[in-house]
Amino acid sequence: MNQNLVWFKSSYSSGAEADSCVEVAVAPAAIHIRDSKVADGPQLALAPAAWTKFVAYTGR
Repeated sequence: MNQNLVWFKSSYSSGAEADSCVEVAVAPAAIHIRDSKVADGPQLALAPAAWTKFVAYTGR
């Protein structure tokens, strides 16, 4: 895992279950995604173009 990533949560993660969300870290070659409850667990990495399509799809 890349130790130099800076992780952040969505501003929507402030509800009663704020610890139950995903975190995102942006790197030049990929957008990294992980479970906020398992910071040292598995991560998903998407190419920037795939991330853009995913965000556009979820915003519907």
